[in-house]
Amino acid sequence: MVMLKKFQQTQEQWGGSSEVIDHWLETRQSLIVEYCKLAALQPASQKAPLSSLPTPAELQSFCQHLVDYISEGHFKIYDMVMDQWRSTGFQATDEINAAYAKIVLTTDPLLNFTDKYADVSDDDTLDDFDADLSNVGEILEIRFGVEDHLIQLIADSLAVPPGA
Repeated sequence: MVMLKKFQQTQEQWGGSSEVIDHWLETRQSLIVEYCKLAALQPASQKAPLSSLPTPAELQSFCQHLVDYISEGHFKIYDMVMDQWRSTGFQATDEINAAYAKIVLTTDPLLNFTDKYADVSDDDTLDDFDADLSNVGEILEIRFGVEDHLIQLIADSLAVPPGA
């Protein structure tokens, strides 16, 4: 899967460079694993048996991981980065702020998915699920790409003290 391969490249490139980045990558890995579990259940065609759809518990687990990942990125990880920057006197650049703004743009579509699927029951038909999950995968790939750029900027900023 492309998403997993890109994650491995990101982990090889920046893993171990800081606690913040390592934590970020661990939470991303957890989300990717959950996504892959759901994607593996998908029917190859509309004529596939309904039993290949995820259970409400599987959907709830993925939705919870997705919400946790989003909130952790917006609150915990960004705050951790800001704390490290404050301790070194570094200020966020326009490029860093722009990357963060692009990440924020992916939040609502992802949360819309969780709103739609977090509380499904066994009686729900999930007619749009295949398309919706595919869309989430595309949005996550975009988000991860922008996050990788932001990780690079953060890693660079933490590696060189201001005024050096």
